[in-house]
Amino acid sequence: MTFPDFITAFPALDTPFSEDVVQTRAIQSEAGLVVFFSFFQDFELPMHAHGAQWGTVIEGEIIMTIGDNTRTYGPGESYSIPSGVMHGGLIKAGTKAIDVFEEHDRYALK
Repeated sequence: MTFPDFITAFPALDTPFSEDVVQTRAIQSEAGLVVFFSFFQDFELPMHAHGAQWGTVIEGEIIMTIGDNTRTYGPGESYSIPSGVMHGGLIKAGTKAIDVFEEHDRYALK
């Protein structure tokens, strides 16, 4: 599955990750940031914390540790990360996810 053309036309984010590893497209407002992620290679997300985040897996698999709990999320499953809670994990190649960040400026648009 690919995201529709109107979504892939959204701006990318300025992240430290190479676009051959993960592609981002985003909508940003003062209320928050919505990001459409496409992962082309396995991606290890180091443990970190920031404002609240909610996400859902569209395709693929994410093994996520949120606080002290580790769980595998697949298509149609969602996760909610409270503000300030440490989280990280492994995102498998081929995964597509949509994440919503409380912080509208979590990442800058390119």
